[in-house]
Amino acid sequence: MVPTTSGPGAPWLVAIDMQRIFAEPPSPWASPDYELAASGVARLLPAFGDRTVFTRYVAPARPEGVWRDYFAVWPFALVPETDPLYDLDERFRQQPRIETRQTFGKWDAGLAAAIGGSRDIVLAGVSTDCCVLSTALAAADTGVRVQVVVDACAAPTATDHERALITMGMYAPLIVLTSVDAVLRGLDLP
Repeated sequence: MVPTTSGPGAPWLVAIDMQRIFAEPPSPWASPDYELAASGVARLLPAFGDRTVFTRYVAPARPEGVWRDYFAVWPFALVPETDPLYDLDERFRQQPRIETRQTFGKWDAGLAAAIGGSRDIVLAGVSTDCCVLSTALAAADTGVRVQVVVDACAAPTATDHERALITMGMYAPLIVLTSVDAVLRGLDLP
């Protein structure tokens, strides 16, 4: 069966954390391959149209538990969620569906509702080794088909990116590694 871009069984594009904090130095979280991911997401957007959700990571106002230790290492990120550091990349700011979370993994009941309960997602974004990985594993655990678009993801280093892909690849067929071109070829576009 060829997936379509409309109807109840059609996949949704979930673009993870395409934000300034991951794109722009001097942020220590900036990925040198962010532009590759952004370019891939931009190529996918027209094919998915209104079947797209963007996510944003923001720090908790008051870190609790092990998050206190985490932000002791990364204090630069302890800013309000309205800080420009957490803005979506200007290319993606006008998206109608934006889900904000204080967790690396974005898959939860709220995101499932935002995509209308679809059981098929195409996942792209940053960082492959953290938020993309955490989201992919959680979604797959709930029975959602996850396609991770390798050339629309980026990590702090090429090694981190590859290790995350190897990990997600071990979850096949729940998680499938793919490319922008393969996704676009597989969609039944109008």
